Amino acid sequence: MKHSLKLGIAVLGLFVAAPQVAFTQELNLVCSAEQDWCDFMVNLFEEETGADVAMVRKSSGEALAQVRAEASNPKIDVWWGGTGDPHLVAAEEGLTQASGVDISELQDWAQNMATISDGKTIGIYAGALGIAYNSELLAEKGLEAPKCWADLADPSYVGEIQVANPNSSGTAYTELATFVQLFGEDEAFARLKAIGENVNQYTKSGSAPSKAAGRGETTISIGFMHDMVKLASSGFPLEIVAPCEGTGYEVGGMSIIEGARNFDMAVKWVEFALRPDIQSRSVEVKSFQVPSNKNASVAPESPDLASIKLIDYDFATYGSSETRGRLLARWDDEVGPN
Repeated sequence: MKHSLKLGIAVLGLFVAAPQVAFTQELNLVCSAEQDWCDFMVNLFEEETGADVAMVRKSSGEALAQVRAEASNPKIDVWWGGTGDPHLVAAEEGLTQASGVDISELQDWAQNMATISDGKTIGIYAGALGIAYNSELLAEKGLEAPKCWADLADPSYVGEIQVANPNSSGTAYTELATFVQLFGEDEAFARLKAIGENVNQYTKSGSAPSKAAGRGETTISIGFMHDMVKLASSGFPLEIVAPCEGTGYEVGGMSIIEGARNFDMAVKWVEFALRPDIQSRSVEVKSFQVPSNKNASVAPESPDLASIKLIDYDFATYGSSETRGRLLARWDDEVGPN
């Protein structure tokens, strides 16, 4: 009897103690923005919610590859940042799911991403594609400053240009899709091949070429203008060019993975990342994309999209799995390094 009583008291003690145990709320995040912005967002979210966020930084193409590879057993809850095209591919392939959050305060271009994807992807920022050059290197080598996409095929630039590989980089896929929309597919590939004769390296990350140009490791880069502004504002000798023929732009995406283990926390992240007060803080890490919330403040350094000759970028077509796969295969055959 005494033994049973003691056992009963011990078991009761376990039930009483159990509610006092702090269970950590978790979120698994893949981030395709710049590392410092990824870290900044995670820290803000953890401070506000008390959640424990496990984050890995990958370029857009790499993130899509991981989401595809883990489709039967997802390890990720949320994919935040990176060009919208791969997010749209993931939505089309059933790899992501709708969050159900209110997007009425977002810019039309951000809501358009949700419309195309049946709510599975939401636009979080926008940025235009451009050219940057190291003004000191350009002067030292006696080269003319590029003004147009066509200029980049000039033989005087041989070995002077760096750009990312569109298989891994959403930035470079935006460039590929932009050329096709500007010039038609056959001419686009001819132009990319000609520019390729001057390319010294195809990088994995879309922001890497402009970082290399800033450091003087290459003279010219192709990338997003907000990344170039970040480097120029930090003192690197970069000049930024909006190509004369016109240029494409990205709408950065945010998606919850289908089968996410921490769906409720993922929704909290989506709501958090769309808030104007949070989007306005990107300037603290010198991220100069145009935010998607209409009530967020736009940094004065951010490229003025209204003053840039932007193409009417067809996100539905170039965010489709079939189009993306076909264009990447042709790029590998006709343009990419052997």
